[in-house]
Amino acid sequence: MAAQRYQLYINGKWVDADGGRTFEVRDPATGDHVADIADAGAAETRRGIQAAHQAFPSWAATPAKQRGEILRKVQGLMQERVDEIAKLVVLENGKPFAEARGEVGFSLGYFGWFAEEARRAYGALVPSPFPNKRLWVVGQPVGVVAAITPWNFPANMITRKIAPAMAAGCTVVLKPASATPMTALAIARACHDAGVPPGVLNVITGARSVPIAEELMGNPLVKKVGFTGSTEVGKTLMERAAKQIKRISFELGGNAPFIVFEDADLAAAVEGAVAIKYLRVGGQSCICANRLYVQETVADRFIPAFVEKVKALKVGSGFEPGMQVGPLINEEGRKKVHGLVEDAVARGATVLAGGGPLKEGPLAKGYFYAPTVLTNVKDQWPVCQEEIFGPVAPILTFKTEEELIRRANDTTFGLASYLYTRDLGRVVRVAESLEYGLVGVNDAAGYTHEIPFGGFKESGLGREGGQEGLEEYMETKSIVVNLPG
Repeated sequence: MAAQRYQLYINGKWVDADGGRTFEVRDPATGDHVADIADAGAAETRRGIQAAHQAFPSWAATPAKQRGEILRKVQGLMQERVDEIAKLVVLENGKPFAEARGEVGFSLGYFGWFAEEARRAYGALVPSPFPNKRLWVVGQPVGVVAAITPWNFPANMITRKIAPAMAAGCTVVLKPASATPMTALAIARACHDAGVPPGVLNVITGARSVPIAEELMGNPLVKKVGFTGSTEVGKTLMERAAKQIKRISFELGGNAPFIVFEDADLAAAVEGAVAIKYLRVGGQSCICANRLYVQETVADRFIPAFVEKVKALKVGSGFEPGMQVGPLINEEGRKKVHGLVEDAVARGATVLAGGGPLKEGPLAKGYFYAPTVLTNVKDQWPVCQEEIFGPVAPILTFKTEEELIRRANDTTFGLASYLYTRDLGRVVRVAESLEYGLVGVNDAAGYTHEIPFGGFKESGLGREGGQEGLEEYMETKSIVVNLPG
């Protein structure tokens, strides 16, 4: 298959990077060269920001109902093109096609949700303590938004940011991950074809993140930054944002505990643990289970059933029917995952499944790693303290609820957590005690459009989705009206 060529999207037009620069995108399952992408830098980013700035007054003044109608057209076009976009996700990300199709189907729902929420961005008429004054509170779009997104969910991470921003009346400059730019450009094409006005959405692709990020963070026309990625990068961007007091919303790293109590439905817990550990980008997700805690009294039943399911997982190219786990995104990611496994084994961990890269036969050219289960691990080891970002499940046991809560919370992260129990009292106690932005109770499906999602502690600031997701892109203005006597 010949490599496709993709351009930048600035001010409603498809344009080359200065000098015609491009970079390659490769399929992580095969290593094949699948696309040449326009390689932008600071200058092109500046033009994207200027286009967004010029488009902002008109878009902000467009009635919310009208903006919503356009966003619903985007949703409809993405639905029509769901298979086409999903194939791009598989090509550049590697996840199985069924998973990619599910991601695209979920991601387009953000356009529909926020098209409706924009019409419900209510202000308030506040009772005044003075007879001659009236107090109004209104929301207004914050301005030009920079959206910086990762490679693990190349559709969902984008729409979760740009849909509420555009619905609120903001204009956007999007910087997608260099590993997965094709999906972003396909979403931009849907926006263009749906009639999103020029400059409202601009997509800047580039192999070098630093010059693009420096322009986005340093340009005073950018009023808000939405970022999903590592905590380390988030801290750097936060420092840059502080120089201009830019508004920020960050979804950062995670270290999700998956907790199985002795009274849990063990069959459901096994299914949930496998799904949230291995079936979301092969474990390359911030909300994937990172540590499994199983109560001692049921460990001898849960662990064998879990291992049996893990060993049955099908690993391969995302385009092969029935595949459940694709490759890791690159060799660097695979080396990190294997390093954590090797470190755990050297410290005394037992490998019950997997344990290393898969390099035989059709898997030889990709970045595949065997779904792995480790036992006899300790909380303080790197495999339990760091975000694994791969198909590796360390299993620990616990005795009491109080002990479990302390150990589960003993991390700098606080994004997602999961617990399985049939005891309603325990549900309330544990869910309220876990220091995480998302708590799944007998559920490992993750968040939905309708609820806010974000992290505690070093897992981020702000929320995406729900009513709160729209508020992140709006300023609150108080108006005091002194009536003439």
